[in-house]
Amino acid sequence: MAVQPIRLFGDPVLRTPAQPVVDFDKELRKLVKDLTDTMMDAPGAGLAAPQIGVSLRVFTYYVEDQLGHLVNPKLTLGDEIDEEGEEGCLSFPGLSFPTPRAVRAVATGFNMYGEPVTIEGTDLMARCFQHETDHLDGVLFIDRMNPEQRKLAMKAIREAEWNNQPAPVVKFSPHPTHGKAL
Repeated sequence: MAVQPIRLFGDPVLRTPAQPVVDFDKELRKLVKDLTDTMMDAPGAGLAAPQIGVSLRVFTYYVEDQLGHLVNPKLTLGDEIDEEGEEGCLSFPGLSFPTPRAVRAVATGFNMYGEPVTIEGTDLMARCFQHETDHLDGVLFIDRMNPEQRKLAMKAIREAEWNNQPAPVVKFSPHPTHGKAL
């Protein structure tokens, strides 16, 4: 098992758009395994590579007993928005807030071997795909809240025990074809 430290709100990697994966190699398969192990250990419903300090477009998910991952995802969203959905994030430990998301999402991308993948999700699965893809774009779930909810969320974040903790030391080394991985 290769559980990695999860980056917390305030770490710049969480606000940096991730780079597309270009090499579907052994290092990518290790990243997917590390993401899966870390997500399951947390436990969480999803985890994006930037959350462990790797700026690549990869995320894992575990929703409704479905375990998987997606590389270089693209989303197509349904029109119906769920204004009341509670959402949390492993980078904001112990906090959750109502966050609007589309009720339906179709995620396309690749698996770790470079094979095309299409996954349809509703409700929690759709929410997970949107949340994790946002991470890959440098967007956090608090950015999706209405101004009143965001103000309450920021107050809770400022008061959180984990806020202003130093970032963990990451053990990943940059992949030569991807530039900086951190």
